[in-house]
Amino acid sequence: MKLAFIGAGNMAQAMMGGIIRNGLMAPGEMIATAATQKTIDKVSEEYGVAVTLDNCEAAKADIVVLAVKPIYYEQVIHEIRDVMEERQLIVTIAAGKSVEWVENTFGGTRKIIRTMPNTPALVGEGITAVCPNANITDEELQQVCELLEGFGKAEVISERIMDAVIAVSGSSPAYVFMFIEAMADAAVAEGMPRAQAYQFAAQSVLGSARMVLETGKHPGELKDMVCSPAGTTIEAVKVLEEKGFRGSVMECMHACAEKSRNM
Repeated sequence: MKLAFIGAGNMAQAMMGGIIRNGLMAPGEMIATAATQKTIDKVSEEYGVAVTLDNCEAAKADIVVLAVKPIYYEQVIHEIRDVMEERQLIVTIAAGKSVEWVENTFGGTRKIIRTMPNTPALVGEGITAVCPNANITDEELQQVCELLEGFGKAEVISERIMDAVIAVSGSSPAYVFMFIEAMADAAVAEGMPRAQAYQFAAQSVLGSARMVLETGKHPGELKDMVCSPAGTTIEAVKVLEEKGFRGSVMECMHACAEKSRNM
């Protein structure tokens, strides 16, 4: 089996790195393309995969991941569609590009799996939404999910909630990074060295997330466990509520999903 990445940016590198680290495929079974020689040289040196500037050459692989930015999807699909066969699996990772749109752009019967990974894949902690079209067999879906689980978790979803997925996981690392940065800035204002502030803030977010995942308890219940009567935490929570913390998060996610719907 041969796996191709058309586009070799951060997400593609996170995916191939996780797949290789977990022994799901060997570097020699992969090929990647990029727009510049500098990028493919870097990818070749770091991951040991075959590289090329020719998208059509890579598009002959058994599984082809379209890892370019959404604005380049139409251009790349028109470039490669005549060299691809119906038996090949096409994996997309672009916001705003529905299964139907990809099918129509290829202009024929294709095996398509729409996915939405996120940047924590870079450290093996990603989560990827997976949406196959009707031409994908159960075996093919399982095969792709196993590859996606090489850099985190994978969940099969209905395409109708893909815009919600983009808001809650695809784009949300940016919100979390802003939260960590804000907490660290406040800690610095209170006298903590900046490097230490980032470590304390980031570890607290990491640990809190693991508590949600591993205890199975409602986030509200876990929050209440920290809020002692007349204590420091409930005072902080009160300010967050006064400033519209929850409402701001919900509004930003709605804006993100709306943007995805209209791309």
